[in-house]
Amino acid sequence: MNIIEKLEWRYAVKKFDPTRKLTAEQLNRLLAATRLSASSYGLQPYKILVIEDPEVREKLKAASNNQSQITDASQLLVFARHTDLGNKHVDAYMQNIANTRNIPLESLAGFSGMMKQVVGQLDETGTAVWTSKQAYLALGTLLAAAAVEGIDTCPMEGFNAAQYDDILELKEKGLSAVVIAAIGFRASDDKMQHARKVRKSLDDLVEII
Repeated sequence: MNIIEKLEWRYAVKKFDPTRKLTAEQLNRLLAATRLSASSYGLQPYKILVIEDPEVREKLKAASNNQSQITDASQLLVFARHTDLGNKHVDAYMQNIANTRNIPLESLAGFSGMMKQVVGQLDETGTAVWTSKQAYLALGTLLAAAAVEGIDTCPMEGFNAAQYDDILELKEKGLSAVVIAAIGFRASDDKMQHARKVRKSLDDLVEII
C-alpha cells in the first residue's frame, strides 16, 4: 500500500487484541521514527514513557475513564512535557549538536543565546502550551509511522493528567503528561475498523492563495 492507503487503513482503535504484542524490533522502529519527529529548534522538550507493567497500567486505566485500550494494547505511550524547561535543556541540546556534527561548542553561542532568550521569555502557561505542541508533533509522527508499519494506534486525551503525574511520579522528574497513545493490534471484532473514514474534502480543507 502507498502512504494514502496506509492512512486510510489506520483509525483510532477502540478494541485491541490483548493476545497480540509488538516485537521488540517493531517497538524500537516506532520509537526511532518518533525520535525523528519535527520539533521547534530541534529541542524536543518532552519525554516518551513506554508503559508495559500490568499493575501500573491498571492504575492508569482507572485514571482514563476505564478505557480498555489502556490495558489491552501491547504498550501504552505517555508523552510528557518538561515542566522545568530552562537553560540546562538548551545547554544539553547545544552539547548534543556539537557532538553529533563534530563542531566546536563555542560556535553555537549565538544559537544558544537566542534559544535561551526565547525560552526565558515564556511564563508557566506559555511554557506549557509550547512544550505540549512539541509533544503533539511527535504524536503525529508516531501515528503515521505506525500506519506505515501496519501497527494500530489510538491517540487519547481522555485521561486525568494530574493522576497520571502522580501514578508515574512525573512531578519529581520535572515532567507532566500531555497526551497518550495505545499501540498494538486491533481486535477482529472491533466494528470501527470497517467504518469509512470521515474527513473534510480537500476543497473544504485547503485554500490555495
